[in-house]
Amino acid sequence: MADVKRPITAEDLNNIHYVQDPQFSPDGQYIAFVKVTPDAIGKSYKRNIWIHSIIDGNNIQLTRGNKDGHPRWSPDGTQLAFVSKRGDKPQIYLLPTAKIGGEARAITSMENGANNPDWSPDGTQIAFLSLMNEEERQQEDSGEDTSPPIDKLEETHRKERKAEDDKNLWDPRPMWRIPYRRGTSYVDERYQQIYVVAVDESLEGDETKPRRLTDVNADHSQPYWSADGTQIFTSRTFTPEDDEPWRSNNIYTINVETQESERWIDNEHNVYLPTPSPDGKWIACGRVGIGITDVPMRFLVMASDGSETRIINEKLDREVEDWSWSPDSKLAFTIATEGTTLPYLYDPSSDTSEQLHNGIYDIEQLDISTGGKLAMTVTTPQNPQELYTLTTNGFQEATTFNHKWLDEVIVQDVHELRFQSPHGEVQGWYIHPVGYEEGKQYPLALNIHGGPHATWGYCTKTMWHEWQFHAAQGYAVFYCNPHGSGGYGDAFMQKLHSAWGDVAYDDIMAGIDAFLELGIADENRMAITGGSYGGYMTAWIIGHTNRFKSAVSQRGVYNLPSFYGTTDIPIFLSHEFDVTPWEDHEKLWDHSPLKYAPNIKTPLLLIHSENDFRVPIEQSEQLFAWVRRATDTPISMLRYPREGHELSRSGEPDHRIHRLTEMINWFDKYIDA
Repeated sequence: MADVKRPITAEDLNNIHYVQDPQFSPDGQYIAFVKVTPDAIGKSYKRNIWIHSIIDGNNIQLTRGNKDGHPRWSPDGTQLAFVSKRGDKPQIYLLPTAKIGGEARAITSMENGANNPDWSPDGTQIAFLSLMNEEERQQEDSGEDTSPPIDKLEETHRKERKAEDDKNLWDPRPMWRIPYRRGTSYVDERYQQIYVVAVDESLEGDETKPRRLTDVNADHSQPYWSADGTQIFTSRTFTPEDDEPWRSNNIYTINVETQESERWIDNEHNVYLPTPSPDGKWIACGRVGIGITDVPMRFLVMASDGSETRIINEKLDREVEDWSWSPDSKLAFTIATEGTTLPYLYDPSSDTSEQLHNGIYDIEQLDISTGGKLAMTVTTPQNPQELYTLTTNGFQEATTFNHKWLDEVIVQDVHELRFQSPHGEVQGWYIHPVGYEEGKQYPLALNIHGGPHATWGYCTKTMWHEWQFHAAQGYAVFYCNPHGSGGYGDAFMQKLHSAWGDVAYDDIMAGIDAFLELGIADENRMAITGGSYGGYMTAWIIGHTNRFKSAVSQRGVYNLPSFYGTTDIPIFLSHEFDVTPWEDHEKLWDHSPLKYAPNIKTPLLLIHSENDFRVPIEQSEQLFAWVRRATDTPISMLRYPREGHELSRSGEPDHRIHRLTEMINWFDKYIDA
């Protein structure tokens, strides 16, 4: 341990390790998981599969491809399937588990890649997803067999020819429905289709080829085998020709032999991620009303014969984040509630749920083994993330990837602050600046979350480093969950409906006043920032008050009518406000921060990504132009190439570090002005 710890820096982002996708071996003695580490040189992230032993607590690195993920054990535990992008496209590989560090074998060579593997119950086949367009599916069905390239040169030429053909196909680019772009790229006519492939290494010829089970212009979700191995469960839109097709998802079962599909009809709800229990009796899934955006997702367990539906989280009135069946058909799930995400267990035989553990932490993903052992990816106020287990030995860290770094740096405690606003009680948190001395006052950094129905808490993983960095730079950090946030139930979430700015403004200002009463922060030196809906609220607040000395607004929604015409989720806006722009333009304009841009007196830095298709960059361009031309307020704008809406969470490491640095520089420049 270092004798003198130092404050956390922006560059420390490169020192933080994360864990993902924990998966128990069938005997419950091992956990496969993915370790994620920023790769500053490669401007990306290294992802490798590790194994944790429940028996002795050791952690062993299994793969070293740096592009590996989605580990899935074979039913007998002798092999591990995983997805790796070791070539130009991700493919599915198999690795024997008897000897750690053996050679992986590719079982797919799909032209457009393969992903999301799931083993058949007998371990002889794997179902997976692969992108295919209609022409490619027709060629596949025709039985035409393209001869393999004679050498590497011809293989390279074929790939280059295909890439050029794909490029020319979209020059000029037609747009025939909404969305026509999402993520960081434009939508094409390829959709995720379900395949199955045999895994026996002794097979030859056609027996080794993947067999496609679906043929529809719609994306299928993760495929899951039924307990008897005769069917695949998935979800997809039942209105594939409509705009925003994911808003009308239903469960589909696909017969593995006949390829016939059957829809579990529910015309009123969007039903997704059907997960069958190992005993074949139940299906777990999520459900929300079609087009509904501001109510907690309902978590269902349905009888596999359709005779019964149970809403597991109705009485809890909280949102379920993740779930997993144990081999003996008990259902583990996580509940997000009041700043934490905690584990629960549901027993279908008794129709009862129980909380398995309580504490101040967030679970992102979990898996459960026979006997109720849990593997979880956990963030605590003291650690950005590690693998944890919950067994008869208690709640324990299974990895210590971040410990060496944490021994070198100062991590500030997180304190809860509950307060009253005109709309009811609100929960918030604050962090003292590094070097805090009681009786002194410090500049304040107010952070506002997005969504608007996201939720923050004591130790939100995506904000852990950022909040600690603000504190390390001498700022008292404050954030809260205003009405509309998840984690507090239906009524709390609904209070924001059709009132994005007004209600949250009241809540956040009440939180600022309550925090100032503690005497920690100086009301004359306050900075404000937020992203997405948090960017909306940042601009809204500084358009309605001059209390803040400095503002950084990130990827924000500023003009609701134009946002409707450029985002990949227009139905989201029309549901949140009950109108479309042509029905009531004035209502949306009245709730747009851009309308109040001439009132902005707070120096403003805008941060946006060039390829943000959720909140397109035109939103920041408009606000920049209006403030620049209508006021003499200092304003600047940073545009990040190649990045999308997830810049702050999963963007290139150097871009994320640059963003953090520029944010603090902007705060510092004006906080004492």
